[in-house]
Amino acid sequence: MPVRPVARVRLRIGALARVPLLALLALLAGGPTLAAELTVSAAASLNNAFRELAPLFEAQNPGTRVVFNFAASDALLAQVARGAPVDVFASADEQTMDRAGQQKLLVASSRRTFARNALVVVVPADAKVRPAALADLGQPAFRRIAIGSPATVPAGRYARSALEAAKLWPAVEPRVVFAQNVRQALDYVARGEVDAGFVYATDALILKGKVRVALEVPTSTPILYPAAAIAGSASPDVARRFVDFLLSPPAQAVLARQGFLKP
Repeated sequence: MPVRPVARVRLRIGALARVPLLALLALLAGGPTLAAELTVSAAASLNNAFRELAPLFEAQNPGTRVVFNFAASDALLAQVARGAPVDVFASADEQTMDRAGQQKLLVASSRRTFARNALVVVVPADAKVRPAALADLGQPAFRRIAIGSPATVPAGRYARSALEAAKLWPAVEPRVVFAQNVRQALDYVARGEVDAGFVYATDALILKGKVRVALEVPTSTPILYPAAAIAGSASPDVARRFVDFLLSPPAQAVLARQGFLKP
């Protein structure tokens, strides 16, 4: 790029003498400095916790703005596989993250497990009947039961696996209302559109005035949340820092306050 004559630069500075100093410096630098965006695709159940974490991370990383994309873990993986511009992926189960690794979508060395959760059955707060055990869901009182779609939602897979282990799936399946993600299942219960639903313990805390936890559901595998930087990220160093940040004491304190357990 050719160097401008000094006299010409001086003339331009003189003409802009009345422009505020910061604006002038931005113009001479080629325009205003824009914050770098870090796109984090995260499981729907992480919505509240991650939104609380964003300002903490941004304060530690001046010039970075965290942008979130929340959905069911499988849907997020499909987006990444299709080339969506994502820097960090956080899923609600290890199975989905394993598939991301098998597809070479992750910076493998960046993967970290940062939280644990529990599966519960919730009912509307004003429900007259509550299941005392998983087998009670087979009773006529529970005509509609919300479950995240097992094909795409980890909470749905955990729920179906628990029901199959208890030999209850054939009796419950005809009454199941499949949800696109765990938060939708929670909303169905909160609005009284179903008689019960399977959600995470952390989700139940969000609407504790509208839903009640009836029982905790044992799962064959722990409900763990891993995160990793995405291969090809436009901000690989910042992506790694965000993943590591999730295990820092300040981040773990926020996650604990939101009901998550240490991994």
